[in-house]
Amino acid sequence: MNLIASSAFAMFLAVSVASADEAALDKRVMDLAAELRCLVCQNQSLAESNAGLAVDLRNQIRAQLARGASEREVVDFMVARYGDFVLYRPPLKASTFLLWFGPFVLLIAGICVLIRRIRLQGKMNRQLSEAERLRAEQLLKE
Repeated sequence: MNLIASSAFAMFLAVSVASADEAALDKRVMDLAAELRCLVCQNQSLAESNAGLAVDLRNQIRAQLARGASEREVVDFMVARYGDFVLYRPPLKASTFLLWFGPFVLLIAGICVLIRRIRLQGKMNRQLSEAERLRAEQLLKE
């Protein structure tokens, strides 16, 4: 009887440890998938997307992590296969320079255009000289 009880307890512990390991692996997979872009949806992470390719890529991540690959190795594999586009935060390098600094350049250009327009509008609203005012009144009377 003790043998059966201890065997059942040992099986319960083994299942509990296995499910805890699975839960930890699931969390690692979803954390890593949240940092990678879905190649189909493009505006969602792999963790958020339900596209078939996203499911396949999450399974690929799971398999690599289960085999003992580090998260960096999995990311490197994805980048080697799909390019920097798969990363939500692409690295700063020559090919991504415009991506990182383009919005700031556009913002500065917009501010410069706005300032120039305000200055030009101020010049257009200047007061008429006495001669110009008399000439305008004369034209309106005609």
